[in-house]
Amino acid sequence: MRHSNRWSALLLAGVIAAGCGESALEAPRGSAEETADISQQLSSSTRPGMGATVYAGGTTFRVWAPMASRVFVSGDFNGWGTWIELGNEFNGNFSGDVAGAVKGQKYKFITRNQWGGDAWRADPRSAWQENSTGSSIIYDHGEYWWNAQQYSNPGFNEMIIYEMHVGTFHDSPGFGPGNWNSAIARLDHIRDLGANMIKVMPAYEFAGDFSWGYNAAFPFAPESAYGHPNDMKRFVDEAHMRGIGVIFDVVHNHYGPSDLPMWCFSGDCLGSGGEYFYNDWRKSTPWGDTRPDYGRPEVRAYIRDSMMNLTHSFRGDGLRWDATKYMRTQNGSDTTAIPDAWRVFRSINREINATQPWKISIAEDFGGGDSITNDATSDTSGGAGFDSQWGGDFVHAIRAAVIASNDSGRDMNAVRNAITQRYSGRHTARVIYSESHDEVANGKARVPEEIWPGNAGSWAAKKRSTLAAGVVFTSPGIPMIFQGQEFLEDGYFQDTDPVDWGKNSTYSGIRTLYRDLIRLRRNWFNNTRGLRGGNVNVHHVNNSGKVIAYHRWENGGPGDDVVIVANFSGTYFPSYNIGFPRGGMWYARFNSDWNGYSGDFGNTASIDTVAYSGAKDGLSHNASFAIGPYSLVIFSQ
Repeated sequence: MRHSNRWSALLLAGVIAAGCGESALEAPRGSAEETADISQQLSSSTRPGMGATVYAGGTTFRVWAPMASRVFVSGDFNGWGTWIELGNEFNGNFSGDVAGAVKGQKYKFITRNQWGGDAWRADPRSAWQENSTGSSIIYDHGEYWWNAQQYSNPGFNEMIIYEMHVGTFHDSPGFGPGNWNSAIARLDHIRDLGANMIKVMPAYEFAGDFSWGYNAAFPFAPESAYGHPNDMKRFVDEAHMRGIGVIFDVVHNHYGPSDLPMWCFSGDCLGSGGEYFYNDWRKSTPWGDTRPDYGRPEVRAYIRDSMMNLTHSFRGDGLRWDATKYMRTQNGSDTTAIPDAWRVFRSINREINATQPWKISIAEDFGGGDSITNDATSDTSGGAGFDSQWGGDFVHAIRAAVIASNDSGRDMNAVRNAITQRYSGRHTARVIYSESHDEVANGKARVPEEIWPGNAGSWAAKKRSTLAAGVVFTSPGIPMIFQGQEFLEDGYFQDTDPVDWGKNSTYSGIRTLYRDLIRLRRNWFNNTRGLRGGNVNVHHVNNSGKVIAYHRWENGGPGDDVVIVANFSGTYFPSYNIGFPRGGMWYARFNSDWNGYSGDFGNTASIDTVAYSGAKDGLSHNASFAIGPYSLVIFSQ
């Protein structure tokens, strides 16, 4: 995870200060001052729920403010002119049932610190915000009527992930960002492409309207610029009706750092950010001094509830945890370990496995290795318990192999290692890709752009970027692409630069290539089952000729065994010979050099071939065929 350049500029400009003062959230116009009239003094509520929970005839308010002496609530329901005092539960929580407070009404808390000072606060568990500096709004999660009642997730070995940024996925330049409803209008495109999971970049309320989303300020409230909370639910609902699951990106390695409702919430900053945050050396992250205090049970519950809000209230089908390395360490180095974070990983992943095991939990860690995806034997022992993690060892080797300007710079041994690498002995324990939001920004660009800057539509850029995609969809792991990759989006990712949907027509053949790869990966025609299996044997590595071949299978046999041949050179081979695992006819199911994908492709006749008896590459049979430059061919029986 990295923030956009725009967000970095805001940090440098000192915006961080806006969220860190005790009175950062001003009282609404017309509300009382510190001498306000206390209209009611409520007993603590016996109803469950944190934040604002609607009941028939009113709303229960409950907030954790362990160092506050008193807590009040005020809002539309009392004209903002008086304060309603919440009852002290003497466990750090203050609560009360406010009759007449109904959904859609705005509210804020007022916390009184131990020195008698008052400060207006938005609700740290706000389910709906007018914006990141505005009031919280009462929202009833029960009001949305779900249409897709029969949806079920694909198995982890059948998942194809499409990474999406809501603000730029389907938008026009100028005015506000894209939103849930504009994204819904393009869901048919994702369905027709064949992707069956969407990974949504962070969509919880953040400062401003344009952002990557990794500066989340309200980890329970959907970003207001993207629409109403019901719009976010409708996005999930519409995806489910098309057979597509939704994985939400979540950020708990830091918050903000600006516009934070939880900053110094009780009015005692403890020398830094107060009770929600570490207040010693552990507070510091590359994005501000706002790392949550994983050692506090109440903060762990806050994180857990935010996660379960997505998988239950919003019916999300998985979670992708951003930068877990910066949860378990202070600065990315194991010498600055924060052991408390492992309790967060293990407890939440164990709960997901116990209650909704078909939902996937993915880490972005880049450093923890097998420990991240090893089972969590308990909340305090074992691995972190993630189902999968982003495969950094894969993406860097594959990008290097296709971006290198000369064939001599392409390392087939590194490609072999990328194809065979796995975590925790499970092929689904890694997510593999050639493009992601991180890999196409932060000084890097889209793969076609990296291959030929300023000429991403060139033959070389098309050939080598689709070669990388071919390896993604034929290697063990969970394949992922980034929005627009399927029609050769160029440049680099920015939160203010919408996807150019005109390229969907210009490069419709490239889109078809991706569709065909996805269909084969999903065993669409019941003749490439091995591509979703866990077995791989890279049996042919020609580092001088820059050709690699590998055998994939699930159980083995006709319709299961798959042989992939990838030519990473600019050389055309009229008759290339490799080993095959069995004799007989092998059908060319896919040839990336077909000119139906692009008119300037060579249309090399990589046709069906017969494997004859004779050992080659450690296999019992061998066959010869033509293969074009920078091309990938898939054979099966």
